[in-house]
Amino acid sequence: MGETQLGRMQFRIMQVLWDRGRASAREITDALNEREPVAHSTVQTLLRQLEAKGAAGHEADGRTFVFFAKLKEDRVKRTATRDLLERVFGGNVGSLVAHLIKDEGLSRTELDALRKLIDETRKGGEGGAK
Repeated sequence: MGETQLGRMQFRIMQVLWDRGRASAREITDALNEREPVAHSTVQTLLRQLEAKGAAGHEADGRTFVFFAKLKEDRVKRTATRDLLERVFGGNVGSLVAHLIKDEGLSRTELDALRKLIDETRKGGEGGAK
């Protein structure tokens, strides 16, 4: 299957499916509305789009469709990150990381974790460069 590009709301729907495993359109709408308002009809349209892309599927449970993710979360994140890296930062990982450190207000804990990851990468540990 090719790389699947998801819009912001499609990604949020997928996050609900990854977190819950399975959910009805109404359950997804309710979960999304905890953060920002979204119409149930919009969620239904986006679910149809996700199914057309092969990202989600459904099974009938009586008269209710129960949706589930067909793509793994890490694969979708990898694709989205690669797209952002190429489109916005010209493929330069250092520029992306520098932007995040400088402009996104990382906490002390996040900075410490990033330092640890960098140190491990230098030593040939996990997260090594390609």
